[in-house]
Amino acid sequence: MTGTAPTIAITGAAGYIGSRVVADITNTHPDWEVRGFDNFYVGALREVAGIDITHLDVRDRSRLEDALSGADVIMHLAAISGVDDCASNPDLAYEVNVQGTANVAWWCRKDGAGLVFPFSVGVVGDPREYPITVSHPRDPLNWYTRTKHLNERAVETLAEGAFPAHLFMKGNLYGHHDVDGREISKSTVINFFLDRALAGDPLTVYEPGTQSRNYVHVKDVAEAYVRSAERLVESLDNGETGARAYEIASDEDPSVMTVAELVREIVADEHGEGVDVTLVENPRTAETLVDDFEIDTSRVRDELGWEATRSIEGTIRELVEDPSE
Repeated sequence: MTGTAPTIAITGAAGYIGSRVVADITNTHPDWEVRGFDNFYVGALREVAGIDITHLDVRDRSRLEDALSGADVIMHLAAISGVDDCASNPDLAYEVNVQGTANVAWWCRKDGAGLVFPFSVGVVGDPREYPITVSHPRDPLNWYTRTKHLNERAVETLAEGAFPAHLFMKGNLYGHHDVDGREISKSTVINFFLDRALAGDPLTVYEPGTQSRNYVHVKDVAEAYVRSAERLVESLDNGETGARAYEIASDEDPSVMTVAELVREIVADEHGEGVDVTLVENPRTAETLVDDFEIDTSRVRDELGWEATRSIEGTIRELVEDPSE
């Protein structure tokens, strides 16, 4: 592949993260061939940055292998994501997350293509030590993180001696981004609070409110995946194989109540009207309730040259000052 432009295939390309990755990678590497795929379960975009998004169900192994043929790096971002969606649709979550990811990784093993695969920091369950790293023991507390844990082990096993892979243990996403003039968002915790506050609706915080999460902006995450694709192209040229895991997170891990109060304060500062913040019964009985969630990102900084640059407060203020941004 040395001397020729690589071909990058992105599953989940119409989604919250995938659409940002398509836009960033085409902007950063206009000479690369980019293919975008999605089953449109959630994402509705049919084109991103001039790239057509083609329908593809990762459960269909024959169709999948035809679609990926000739690709040098696969960025496998397609998934049934979120605790609630996976709990409500456990069979679908298993078929897409577990079997679909195994299909992608198996194709990479046969073809030798590099693989980018993210999984949730939720696989660690209640952290036993800090800071958290990818070496932390796994104890997933819900079906979503169990499927991701199964994925993680499958990719590690299939990559050994066959293809290079980067696995990314990422913090909780937040933030909006713009694709071809269209705002792309997702109802993650911070986005949910911000949207409700701007609408003048009260903010509901699940008890006890002291539970901490690590938050990382969707644009920062997309930049990490682009760095990963660049490094995997080098790995393919060097004949490297095997999986390498990284932590993608920021240095911000506030409690849920702290985030809600920050949103309330900023909205009141900018608009002169505050909203109520209310504790409500927590419906997620298996939710991690620890009050610290520090994640060590030194590995990804040292090896891929990536670090989070966006802050929670800065992002909230930017969106409150101009919601169209």
